[in-house]
Amino acid sequence: MSKVVVLKTDPKTVLNDYQTLMEKSGFEKLVPKNKEILLKLNLSWSLYYPACSTEPWQLEGVVKYLTEKGYSPDKIFPVENKTVVTDVWKGAKGNKWLSILKKYGLKFYPLTEEKWKKYKPKYKLSAIPKLYPEGHLIPEIMKGKSVIHLPTIKVHGHTQMTGSLKNAFGGLITERRHHSHKMIHEVLVDLLKIQKEIHPVIFTVMDGTVCGDGAGPRTMEPKIKDYILASDDPVAIDAVSAKMMGFDPLKIKFIKMANDQKLGVGNFKNIKIIGEDISKVNFRFKTKKSLVIFFDQVLRTKYPVLESLLFHTPLFKMCIFASSFYHDYFWYPVVGKKKIKK
Repeated sequence: MSKVVVLKTDPKTVLNDYQTLMEKSGFEKLVPKNKEILLKLNLSWSLYYPACSTEPWQLEGVVKYLTEKGYSPDKIFPVENKTVVTDVWKGAKGNKWLSILKKYGLKFYPLTEEKWKKYKPKYKLSAIPKLYPEGHLIPEIMKGKSVIHLPTIKVHGHTQMTGSLKNAFGGLITERRHHSHKMIHEVLVDLLKIQKEIHPVIFTVMDGTVCGDGAGPRTMEPKIKDYILASDDPVAIDAVSAKMMGFDPLKIKFIKMANDQKLGVGNFKNIKIIGEDISKVNFRFKTKKSLVIFFDQVLRTKYPVLESLLFHTPLFKMCIFASSFYHDYFWYPVVGKKKIKK
């Protein structure tokens, strides 16, 4: 039976609570100290916005635990990729990751600066070969290392909610991954199969101190919930997160697919919860779609001619500019900053 540790926390004790979370998860038994570890950060916005990207206290809690337990900084590799609308260095600085990594003697490894090579999986994949017939590239740095995913509890306009499985999306597909949106659920399951081949251990530490409701993954309503989660089953932790948000995990396509293919446990009834009793927890979150995600989905599914014109020609640069301008120069200063102050 898969296990997920769920703890309550507060700002005064959050770093110590992350230590407890890792202890209760049995991390030391899973990953020997002489092995290399990836810290897969989550960057959804170059600007800081609550619940949007890996929280600074989430990162520090995990790094503090690892270094104090004797895991060498030389064997810990914090990584993240860019998207067409995010800048990985700007995001690492804006989300306070760089100062934390420096404090503990860790180097940041942007995947934009790593070597990517074609990878031929042993598993049979359903979507990636169709979307990338020329071959699928993954970063060389990802192979052979255990991974700790660092997502937050939040909704997502493309996948209803996002967590551990979606976090691999940013690490194992190039910045062209927006072309995967029309088969996003199948892609996430394909990537889980690849993860199982290249990572000895897939571990997730999820922050729910501030959770994201509404039009995720960026223009959300931050909601203070003060939960933190951990598990070595990425499907189970996503299922628990979905349940806490108020969703039926098995009605979320990628969770059900992974559960049905026995890649993890997506049925909440078959997951052992350690720590808090969350049987009655229901945040009553509702997934909405931002204007950018709405038009992305409409164009990709209903107007294939326009999709080819806008997403596969130089005109795509106009779409990128429009998205960046709307999010960074309108929504964030006009709407986002007010929500942060609340």
